Amino acid sequence: MSDRNILRLIYIVSAVVFALIVILFNLPKADTIPLFVTYLPKLNAVLNGSCFFILCLSLYFVKRKNILMHKRLNITAFLLSTIFLLSYVTFHSYGIKTTYPKENPLKYLYYFILLTHIVLAAVVLPLILISFYRGLKGDIIAHRKITRFSFPIWLYVTFTGVMVYLMISPYYTF
Repeated sequence: MSDRNILRLIYIVSAVVFALIVILFNLPKADTIPLFVTYLPKLNAVLNGSCFFILCLSLYFVKRKNILMHKRLNITAFLLSTIFLLSYVTFHSYGIKTTYPKENPLKYLYYFILLTHIVLAAVVLPLILISFYRGLKGDIIAHRKITRFSFPIWLYVTFTGVMVYLMISPYYTF
């Protein structure tokens, strides 16, 4: 496949994922929620937190020119993020919605973190996929150029994913 076709595929996959998530947020709540679904938000936080630390380690190793470890860690972070996405979609497919209490004094902080997390999560997927493609292809110059954007955004999204969970989890009702 040519670079152009790979990039088209990346944009199509990203658009489909984005559309799926938008659709999920408009689903009505299911009549019954399986028990395993109640554990998914905590799993998602663990996956996000793990990705955050793996990405930090990946940066550490690439700065020390240990490219093999850098590659392994990034593949691991990518796989964990894929599992996160599947878990996230599963959770929201049940139409579960939780709102942050209006009387909580941290509500503005929570909504700021949530809003930036959502916007950047939507933006980062194609950037991550392009970064991976360039890195696995061995196009290091192009990989570095896009990673200057994708890495800090991915790091922020994984960190704020944990923050959102910690702030909203006391208010879950299943």
